Amino acid sequence: MPPRTPLPSDDLYARLGVPLDASDEAIEIAWRGLLRKHHPDVAGEDALDLAKRINVAHDWLSDRELRERYDRERYERERPPAVPSAGGHSRSSAPPQRTDGPRSPSWSARQRRRPATTGERVDAIIERVGRLTVDELDRLALAEPAPIAFLATLRRFVSPELQDALDGAERSVVDALPRAARRQAAIRDAIVGRIAELMLGEVLDDLLGEPAGERARERLTRGWDAAVGQPRYGPATAEVDVLVETLAASTADELRRLAVTGARDRLGDAPWPEATSRDEDEALRVSSELAAADAGAAVASAGGNAATRRAAGRVAHLLVLRHAFRAAAFERHASPWLGSLIRRSTDPGPRIRHRP
Repeated sequence: MPPRTPLPSDDLYARLGVPLDASDEAIEIAWRGLLRKHHPDVAGEDALDLAKRINVAHDWLSDRELRERYDRERYERERPPAVPSAGGHSRSSAPPQRTDGPRSPSWSARQRRRPATTGERVDAIIERVGRLTVDELDRLALAEPAPIAFLATLRRFVSPELQDALDGAERSVVDALPRAARRQAAIRDAIVGRIAELMLGEVLDDLLGEPAGERARERLTRGWDAAVGQPRYGPATAEVDVLVETLAASTADELRRLAVTGARDRLGDAPWPEATSRDEDEALRVSSELAAADAGAAVASAGGNAATRRAAGRVAHLLVLRHAFRAAAFERHASPWLGSLIRRSTDPGPRIRHRP
């Protein structure tokens, strides 16, 4: 049996300048950024030892099993950090130029149109934030938070000029929010993540490469993409609107019957179609949670109790996911409410209510 690799004697997290809960992407970015500054080809032979220690830290923290072992044994021994952070700025990086931005309407459609500059695309995001609807803001509040700690690590390796530009863009985009929305961290973070992906995208690609860079971009924009431009309840918005109106007008007898179907032991966990994933399909998850919350609030306004709120939330959840279920599976899950709160497949569609 080969000898066990000895545990490094110093603080590997401090060596890379990342927090103890740093994501894999943050560790990768810190490692690449530090090597750019301390590689012997750049900093001379005197930096060789530091470069080796940076590589050792990356080897341990980028491997899941080694990282778990390091965390466990380090804390068992209560070993304090012995090596200060080797953090610093990397070479300057200009803001990226993207080719999928808005086009200038003054150009002829027959002419080749120039790509929008990063500044123009940032201005378009700020303008769009000023037009966010109530539905979009509610969806942003429920979306998965942008990885702000990861973003803070990334910012260590961009030029001071780019950091200043990002700070200014973030202030502008937050100022464009309604005052109440500015106080909601999830909304702020989702919007900041979208701006950061736009301005730092090339830095991500450069430091992480593919496909890690693309995954990091997706994490930064996940909340924005799941909320902005989406109907309140996704494709099922018209049907859930009708459900919410119906629940709000429930009689006492209807609430009692609904409560019977909302017993915890009867409902179980909320089902998800085989073709979808709660973790992967963020827009669908947000639609489900928002619909369930609104349906529960509707029966509460009519005098319903916790059991009626659970049942109403499950009905809304099923309506949002109906298009993804196989017909037989959907009818099985929806059987307590078929023909009453949930139309059968042979029934006419819901009456569409236009939002003000």
